[in-house]
Amino acid sequence: MEFIKSFISSTLSPLQVLLTLGIALLVGLFIFFIYKKSFGGVMYSRNFNISLVMLTLVTALMLMLINNNLTLSLGMVGALSIIRFRTAVKDPVDTVFMFWAVGEGIAIGTRFYDVAIISALCIGVILIVLSVAKVGGSSSYLLILHYHEGASQQVRAMMKQLPNSRLKSKTVQRDGIELTLELRLKENETGFVEKLLRVDGVYDATLISHQGDIVA
Repeated sequence: MEFIKSFISSTLSPLQVLLTLGIALLVGLFIFFIYKKSFGGVMYSRNFNISLVMLTLVTALMLMLINNNLTLSLGMVGALSIIRFRTAVKDPVDTVFMFWAVGEGIAIGTRFYDVAIISALCIGVILIVLSVAKVGGSSSYLLILHYHEGASQQVRAMMKQLPNSRLKSKTVQRDGIELTLELRLKENETGFVEKLLRVDGVYDATLISHQGDIVA
C-alpha cells in the first residue's frame, strides 16, 4: 500500500509549482513581445497574443501533472481526447507561435528550464531579424482599379511601368471596368496611386496589403 501511495502521490512542492509557473509566465511574456514586434499581418489581435501567454502557462501546468502523477496523466489524456478545437487560424505564422508556446510550456513543465530559456531567446532573435529584413524589402499588394472603358489605353500604359505586376481579375460592367492586379512594391513606391487618379476616366484606385490570404 505504501508503494502504491508513493506511486500515485504528487512530488511537487508549492515552491516548485510557483517557480515553474513564474518561468512560464516570463517566457510567455517574451513570446507576447516577439509576436507584437514581428507581426506583419493585416490586423493585429491582442487577444490572440494574450492567449499565447496563457497557452504557455497551461501547457506547463499540464506537463507538471503528467510528469509527477501517473493517475492524473492517464485521466488527462482521456479528457483531452474528447476536446475539439474548432477555431480557425488564418495566418500560418500564428500557428508557428502557438507551437512555440506549447513547446516552451512542455520544456518548462518538465523542468528543462535552461532549454526553454535558451530556445526562447534564439527563436525570438531569429524572428526579429526576419521581420526587420522583411521591412527593408518589397511587399505584396493588391491594386483595385475602377475606370471607364475610354481610359483603358492610358491605364494599360501606366500598368506596364509597374514592375512585377500580375493580373488577378478583370470585370467588365456597363458603367466601367474593374481591374485587380498583384504587385510587389516597397513602401516608398506607392505614390503612383495618386497619379492613376489624375487619368481622365479613372473613378478610384485602391491599394491593399496582400498577405496571401485574400482571394481576388
